[in-house]
Amino acid sequence: MPSRRDSLSRPREGERMARPVKLGWGVRREGRSLWTRNAVRGVSVRGERRKKDGRVEWRQWIPSKSKVAAALLRTNNDPTDILPEPSSTSLYLGASSGGTCSHIHDIVCGADNHHGGQVVAVEISPRMMRDLVTLAERRSGLVPVLGDARLSHTVSPYIRGKADWMHQDISCANQAVTFVKMAGTFLKPGGTGLLSLKAASERSSDGDDDSRFAKAEGILRESELETLERIELAGFEDRHVVFHVRKTAESR
Repeated sequence: MPSRRDSLSRPREGERMARPVKLGWGVRREGRSLWTRNAVRGVSVRGERRKKDGRVEWRQWIPSKSKVAAALLRTNNDPTDILPEPSSTSLYLGASSGGTCSHIHDIVCGADNHHGGQVVAVEISPRMMRDLVTLAERRSGLVPVLGDARLSHTVSPYIRGKADWMHQDISCANQAVTFVKMAGTFLKPGGTGLLSLKAASERSSDGDDDSRFAKAEGILRESELETLERIELAGFEDRHVVFHVRKTAESR
C-alpha cells in the first residue's frame, strides 16, 4: 500500500554521497543504490526512502525487493538496455502488490502520465490485486489486470498493440515455456524481455539449480528470442536468475 510514513531522508551518519550516474530517463545509480524519479511526490510505495534534488523527488529502488533492480546491479552489460523507455508499452506478468511496477511506472509514465506510456500489470492473487488497484488510482497509465499471467486472453483486452518491454516473474513450472509463448504473442520485434526464473518452481525438471537454469536457457535459444545475458542474482535473490532477451527483428 502506498505510504507517507517515511519522510524525506537525509544522508545517514557516516554515509558518503556518491555522484549520481544516469541510467535512463528518471533512473539513476548512486554507488550501490538505485533511485527512480517519483511519479507521485510525497508518497512511498513500500516504505522506501525518498529524497529531493532541487524540485525533483527520488524514490529508492531496493534490489533485495525487486529482481529488475537486482539485475540492473548485477548485469555485465549496459544496464540501460534492461530498462523500458518513457512512453513505451510495458507488460508485467506476475506483478504481485506492485512494488517493482511502481518503479517501472515512474520511468514509462511519469507524473500524471505525461509520457503517455502504459504499464499492464497482471496478477492472479485478489489480495495483491487490491494493492495494485490502490496504486493505480494515483498512477495514470498503470493498468492492473486480475487473472492468470500464463494465458494470452487475460492480457489481450487491456494492452495497446504490442509491448516494447516485458517482464515475467511467476512461480510455476515451465516458466521458460510460458515466457516464450507470451513473448511470441505480445512482445514486438526488437522488444526487450526479462524472465525472472526461480529454480525451486521448476519442479518438473530434474537435477540441481544450474541444470534447471540451463534447461530454461535451451528453451529460450530454440525460440525467436535472442538471449543477451543470464544474470545471476546471488546475494539479492538466492536460486534466481534473470534472462535478458530481445525478440529478433524478423519475428512476427
